[in-house]
Amino acid sequence: MSGLRLSLKSAPAGRLDLSCLHPAALAAESADSVARMPFEGGTIGDLFDVSKIPDDMTLVLAGTTGACDGIGEGLREGTLIVEGDVGQYTGRHMRGGQLDIKGHAGDYLGSGMKGGLITVAGSAGNYLGGLLPGQKFGMSGGVIRVGGDIGERAGDRMRRGTIVVKGRTGAAAGSRMAGGTIWAEGGFGPGPGPLMRRGTLIGPRADQMLATFADCGFHDMVFLRLISRFVAEELGSLAPAALPARVRRYAGDMSTIGKGEVLLTG
Repeated sequence: MSGLRLSLKSAPAGRLDLSCLHPAALAAESADSVARMPFEGGTIGDLFDVSKIPDDMTLVLAGTTGACDGIGEGLREGTLIVEGDVGQYTGRHMRGGQLDIKGHAGDYLGSGMKGGLITVAGSAGNYLGGLLPGQKFGMSGGVIRVGGDIGERAGDRMRRGTIVVKGRTGAAAGSRMAGGTIWAEGGFGPGPGPLMRRGTLIGPRADQMLATFADCGFHDMVFLRLISRFVAEELGSLAPAALPARVRRYAGDMSTIGKGEVLLTG
């Protein structure tokens, strides 16, 4: 059993759904048999150059663009490496394994995610770890790390899990959040946490706090050491510097049950 490398022959003319390509499903197949598999009205070989690589349970997708949607959907095991950008719904409903994206990601990254690890070298779009239409909750487990900035309403209806952003978030991060942690090294855009019920937002600053969040002053919070330790174990060299123990705490959203919090470290 070994891994596979699929190199896109040319940029797709329209949206391309790659949700069916999983390392575990293809690991036991030869390169020739994978190339003959039916795909998008033709075969995988019509769109990709297929070759074997020595890494077990690893699938490399090379040359992808922002029109390539659904990569890593439902991933449960193995490693999926993307050498390029990805489109919408990447890592949707992911339950395990690792998804490593070398470029940028579109909207709904990690939506409905339940486990595993997603890393993005570049930036990501709106609704990261958020709610899919017709569902009750967004992300409920796993870890997402983004090396750039992210868009609006990250963690919408998030229930559990951890999001770490090296850059800044867009507006309304943690909207309707029911649990979990969003740690933004570059800070938050305007209005983080609208209708937030539970959960924790951590960053050096926010462009504007909502009036429905109560300023609770400065606190020494030992549990932040545990968060730092957990993130360091999960991300290794990609982990941010450890959080300070002393932060300024805002409780909210008081227009709901008010058990969430925004912790400002700056």
